[in-house]
Amino acid sequence: MKTLTMITALSLAACSTVALAHDRYDHFDHYDRHDFDFGQFRDAALLNQSRQLFGVISPLTSASTNSVDAATAEANPLSMLNTARGLRARVVSAEANLGANIDMMALWPNAKNPSYLIACNEQGSDKPGVQRINIKTGAVETILTGTTSCDPAHVTPWGTVLIAEEAGSKGRVFEILDPLHTTGVTINNADNTTSDPEHVIYRSAMGNLSFEGVAIYPNGVIYYGDENRPSKGTGGGAYFKFIPSKLWEGGAAITSLADSPLAEGQVYGLRLGKRSGNTDYGQGTNTGLGTWVMVPNSDGANLRAVAADLSLTGYYRPEDADIDGKSLAKGLVRFCANNTGNEENDKSWGETICVTDGSLTDAAANLATPEVQYFVIGNKDISMMDNIAYQPGRGNWMIHEDRDAVGMTGDGYPFNDSIWLCLEDGGDIDTLSDGCVRVMSLNDLNAESTGGLFDAYGKRYFFSIQHNITGHGVIVEVTGWR
Repeated sequence: MKTLTMITALSLAACSTVALAHDRYDHFDHYDRHDFDFGQFRDAALLNQSRQLFGVISPLTSASTNSVDAATAEANPLSMLNTARGLRARVVSAEANLGANIDMMALWPNAKNPSYLIACNEQGSDKPGVQRINIKTGAVETILTGTTSCDPAHVTPWGTVLIAEEAGSKGRVFEILDPLHTTGVTINNADNTTSDPEHVIYRSAMGNLSFEGVAIYPNGVIYYGDENRPSKGTGGGAYFKFIPSKLWEGGAAITSLADSPLAEGQVYGLRLGKRSGNTDYGQGTNTGLGTWVMVPNSDGANLRAVAADLSLTGYYRPEDADIDGKSLAKGLVRFCANNTGNEENDKSWGETICVTDGSLTDAAANLATPEVQYFVIGNKDISMMDNIAYQPGRGNWMIHEDRDAVGMTGDGYPFNDSIWLCLEDGGDIDTLSDGCVRVMSLNDLNAESTGGLFDAYGKRYFFSIQHNITGHGVIVEVTGWR
């Protein structure tokens, strides 16, 4: 009876919202089957129930088409951002020495009580590569220089920081020990050494590719993708799994990089298609069950070339990934990741996929059968998905856009990138999100919101307004979720 009452109340509220908010029909009560648009009904229900479902009073109904000038943005960096009603934003840092292309970030020392952000700067090797930002004061210091397009940054379960490069087939992984007391390190790109090998070291064991999405599990198993696009028949970017030779069993943080699980391990590539003895793979098989194919001689390997040689499943520019916290709490592997697609040239809107790989134990032994299913299918309004973040507590997913809309005209273009909050899939028949709402939108047509991550409680959200009109980095914290 409670379920029936809730459904009835939701339906009545949604009906009212459709009639009032959309103002497309004069007499909602008199819809017949030819007039009723169930898609609008669903969207209106999401708006009406936004406080209960998303923790915001009311979402944004459209993307901004505004673009502030440099003087306005410099005087008030928050002028570059619109937020849903109920959310509050503050500038964490907009210092002149903050990297102009701050991308992904990690909360240090942990996501429960963070005092610093450890951030990648997605610029050339002559610019700061990794910086630490004091969350309270906004002060910025450079940890290392010499990376090319530093993108992902993650705190590991053993107390170090993993950073990597989005640099084609030459992208590398580095590991940082004690990031608060490691300053001014340089990378020698000729031989991949660093000026302080006790605190910063190249991790060849994970291979080389264009890194962005990285999902690190408590036992040291890591999933990651190659940000590559299809070209002349190639499959695009593949997904990989790294299994350390020595799994992490917990305990105190390591004090020597020699003790890191990243020192040695084996890489596997994802190939979907189980029919006919695992031979039903190739173009057209992008979802369903598959296998993890061992990569021979994976240490230091060009994994992009390996993907072609091993006929791994390809996607259109794999981007960020994050771990499903509810599945992890049950000891299961499920992470979701974005593939951007290409909006401007192809109207290929992109997608969010979710990957399962059995239990943590079976995943580490490579005994699980991986499965990929779609989670969000892109469209004109939510397209070219880039960064993704799981929201602890509510279990929703935050998705950032990196769209090409500034180069498009007509049909409402150009308009700014937005940030969307998406429900987890419920008990319905499909595997898709039960719906998404726009919770933020930029006011800078050339900027991109990126690097988003929640604290451990899902109450504080940090992200970067990348390559914005000020010419330097801007990092924002958003709170106010009910």
